Amino acid sequence: MKYFFLIFESIRRNPVRTILTSLGTMMLVLVVTLVFTVLTAMDRATTEKSSNIKAIVTEKWQVPSMMPYSYAKALTEGAADPADKSAARPSDYMTWGFFVGSTESNPAKRGFENMFFSFVMEPEKTRTMMDEVDEMPDSEVRPLIDAIARMKEVPNGVIVGPERLEKMNKKVGDRITVYGRNYRDINLELEIVGTFPKEPARFADSAVIARDYFDRQLDAYKQSHGGKAHAMADRSLGLVWLRVKNKPTFNKLTEQIIGSPSFSSPAVKCETSSTGISGFLEAWRDIFWGVRWLLTPACMIVLSLVIMNAISISVREREPEFAVLKVLGFRPNQILMMVLTESVLIGLLSGLFSAAVSYYVINNVFGGLPFRIAFFPKFTVPEAALWWGAAMGAGTAFAGSFVPAWRARSVKVSDVFARVT
Repeated sequence: MKYFFLIFESIRRNPVRTILTSLGTMMLVLVVTLVFTVLTAMDRATTEKSSNIKAIVTEKWQVPSMMPYSYAKALTEGAADPADKSAARPSDYMTWGFFVGSTESNPAKRGFENMFFSFVMEPEKTRTMMDEVDEMPDSEVRPLIDAIARMKEVPNGVIVGPERLEKMNKKVGDRITVYGRNYRDINLELEIVGTFPKEPARFADSAVIARDYFDRQLDAYKQSHGGKAHAMADRSLGLVWLRVKNKPTFNKLTEQIIGSPSFSSPAVKCETSSTGISGFLEAWRDIFWGVRWLLTPACMIVLSLVIMNAISISVREREPEFAVLKVLGFRPNQILMMVLTESVLIGLLSGLFSAAVSYYVINNVFGGLPFRIAFFPKFTVPEAALWWGAAMGAGTAFAGSFVPAWRARSVKVSDVFARVT
């Protein structure tokens, strides 16, 4: 017990150095926590699954994908022959179109702050097929379920993410006009019927518009323009999501879709959602590699050097103390462990505190880390960050303090007292 009392007394003895070391640890742990928050989310999104697989069907030769909506019915059935009972069929589906507009009527004043990004889709699929939302219990998405039901009663209803609602200074029940940008001259009069839950954060800035309502607006455009269809009318299907139970079913489904003559102009491709997302993130690949293998190790090395410098100064100042401890009967390894424990304790507590504060503030105050990558506008700090921070703080503290601790272990009593006298 007295041994641990000595450790805590040593930490308390120089509060300025302890606080500075702790702050340095917390700042670098914060940086690495933010980095790993993004990398973990990307890894999770691009990891292949062996069951409950989501497939994505897109246009083969063009990005962004813009297929005719006439493809939708056959694709949602997996291009299966109705007479073939052995054909692979998806257990669920979701079609996506994209309507990008602005709530500002004056083109000169349009910017990111009034941009309006929405999925054009079947509202009920928001609950069963949207990533992460489909895995949440009903108790956590009850307002969303109610909003989906409301869209059946309100044809021009829209579900808007909480962050976009806040930016627009609107609430559920308000009406908005969205002026089309990718669908020029298509302006939508919408009624906000509900919102997404705060988690997952990726949909906080998005919206959902009913496909039936959107198609009626395209038909109305055609009628008002002398029978001339909108330029995007036959290119309104972006992606089709299909859920299959396992990899063999996915492979067979892919063969059916690719081999179907119904999808030849334009041609389509079918891939797992993880592969598709990897394709979207291809432009970020080198950045992710550099952050993972260069920035993160560099942060840990810098942290180790900071701790090494602080502990080295402390060891030099405390050489007489270590000499007295040896005279009192402390063994060299006990002194080694005392210095290491002091450093590791500071690193562990500082790392844990930094990670815990990051977890709470980013998730509960800011609603996620606002760092847009492709269609990931925000990232939630995972609970695993708590042990990341503690392990990182303790590990770098151990690495940085080992050499100074060994020097303390090797202090010679005769040399120290010779200098004193």
